[in-house]
Amino acid sequence: METDGNTDVAPARAPSDATGGSWMARYRHWLARERGLGFDDYAALHRWSVTDLDAFWASIRDFFDVSIVGGDGTVLADDRMPGARWFPGARLNYAEQVLRHARLPEYAQRAAIVFGNERGERTETSWAQLDWQVASLASALVSMGVRPGDRVCGFLPNIPATIVAFLASVSIGAIWSLCSTDMGPVSVLDRFRQIGPKVLLVATTYRFGGRVHDRRAVIAELLAGLPSVAHVIEVDALTGEAAVDPLVVPEGVSSTRFEACIAGRATDGWRPAPVDFDHPLWVVYSSGTTGMPKPIVHGHGGVTLEQLKLAVLHNDIGPDDRFHWYSSTGWIMWNCQTGGLLGGTTICIYDGSPSWPDWRALWQFVADVRATFFGAGAAYYASCLKAGISPREFAGLGALRSLGSTGSPLSPECYEWAYREVDPDIWWCVISGGTDFAGAFIGGNRELPLVAGEMQCLCLGAAVEAWSDDGRALIDEVGELVCTRPMPSMPIRLWGDDDGSRYHDSYFDMFPGIWRHGDWVRITPRGGAIIYGRSDATINRFGVRMGTAELYRAVELEPDVVDSLVVDLEYLGRESYMPLFVVMREGRELDDALRARLRQRIREALSPRHVPSEILQVPAVPRTMSGKKMELPVKKLLLGQAAERVLNPDAMANPESVGWYAAFARAQAARQGERRD
Repeated sequence: METDGNTDVAPARAPSDATGGSWMARYRHWLARERGLGFDDYAALHRWSVTDLDAFWASIRDFFDVSIVGGDGTVLADDRMPGARWFPGARLNYAEQVLRHARLPEYAQRAAIVFGNERGERTETSWAQLDWQVASLASALVSMGVRPGDRVCGFLPNIPATIVAFLASVSIGAIWSLCSTDMGPVSVLDRFRQIGPKVLLVATTYRFGGRVHDRRAVIAELLAGLPSVAHVIEVDALTGEAAVDPLVVPEGVSSTRFEACIAGRATDGWRPAPVDFDHPLWVVYSSGTTGMPKPIVHGHGGVTLEQLKLAVLHNDIGPDDRFHWYSSTGWIMWNCQTGGLLGGTTICIYDGSPSWPDWRALWQFVADVRATFFGAGAAYYASCLKAGISPREFAGLGALRSLGSTGSPLSPECYEWAYREVDPDIWWCVISGGTDFAGAFIGGNRELPLVAGEMQCLCLGAAVEAWSDDGRALIDEVGELVCTRPMPSMPIRLWGDDDGSRYHDSYFDMFPGIWRHGDWVRITPRGGAIIYGRSDATINRFGVRMGTAELYRAVELEPDVVDSLVVDLEYLGRESYMPLFVVMREGRELDDALRARLRQRIREALSPRHVPSEILQVPAVPRTMSGKKMELPVKKLLLGQAAERVLNPDAMANPESVGWYAAFARAQAARQGERRD
């Protein structure tokens, strides 16, 4: 689809005066000094990074002094997708790259993790304490019989113990996997049952939205459904609050307390064990909104390189920063938040609801801990805008210099809100990537101008293009987001996918040998990019395709509309039917006058073709745990599939929203039946 490159973005803002000290600038200067490579602009640097993969990824290894041993110096042995082999024979450990900072005198007593929660509690874990706790828990895991390749899983909230458990597990070559405590037993079992954990770390309670939630019954179901579990480690997530009764575990399963595990003394001189570059680090999962979640396996080496590149070069965070990205433990952004430790950054984590007691809560936390980088899902910022939040009122927010966003497209109105209500010079670092490769394809660059509504650049090492259906690269037109060259953090495999067919069908079915990510993207002549939503949820009205994000932006400009969802339903042999569902501000009702305004907004912003067939008020928009609108599952539901097959309540942030859509689907089916009669 052709679009005018200037119709949906605001004028560019110049980078701040501090860009000369950015990490991207330091990397460029290092390339000139150490490699004799000079680049006229970022476009030239990016072009080199995706054409000479060996030289680029070797430079990332060396610039960050990644502790890789062994190998014959080869970087990319097999340049193909799927099946690329990186750094054959080389060995390293993700946890070693983190914990080596603790052995530097200037780091020992500095904060590695700053923690906050809904009660206003704040704690700090120093690098020395982190090293001690990881070593002690690693020793305890070994004593439980955990060996390289065994799976250690967590059913835990976003607390420091979760990070300790992750690092301890991978330090001995075990494979980590994590689910959030607000997930239901079916959803967790759908994930963990596929990989058969030996050890399960659990929190029997957690606090969210001002309430304490008891999860003992859920944990009992998990243990009954996971016969592979031999050991349970119970973690106290509510320090200082009344504890529930002890957890009862099945006969033959040992149980111990996390505090007891980290109280021991590890062997002097303990270090994480080097493993193969592609040794499994963790198993993460697709959203699981339909069918069985994909268990995605990433390797130690690929994730280490990708997350260092993303966090330091594109997010511009280093040892002097305090990095907070709000996330539950069920979202890949938890992994990326933890990845800040790879570069020696202090990470600030928050356990609780972002909107309790109101949308000011996270801003208070950011101010209290003096965070320099604050990231969240795009929906969070849109909610703050709608709620009239003015973060600049918080004392301590002066340390903040960057805002990050991902999860869904960020509207230009959110950019302008932040310039007005946070800081006129704030830098927006908007990224787009995913769970699939634990990184970003599109991101920020503090040296480049900012254009509201547009991500600044294609990430280094990511050969991203927008493709037409017949495989032509497009500029300033919307197409399928593809990656034409391999990246080291792409999945090693999908767990249990012995012949690789599920992996192939997930990413390489449309364009053989080319990664298709499933997003609509427009790459602008400036070198930036705009995401238009998932390509499998595209609006295709009368032969004209449009990303849903464009319509949402037009609709949600209306002050009384707080959320929206659109699906394009194709009835064979009949005219297309496209309903628009809107969530109204509390106390407001959808009336004919508002329907008319919304139709006019859509007509002007998109085209008359994309005016919805019907506009309906709904209680809520179904969303995944990570906050994504569940467009495709709702579309399948309205096309006649059973709710239990396409909408998994345990994998949803608001499962109570399903009932309205199921009832609407039944009524719609009845109407279609009457028309056929």
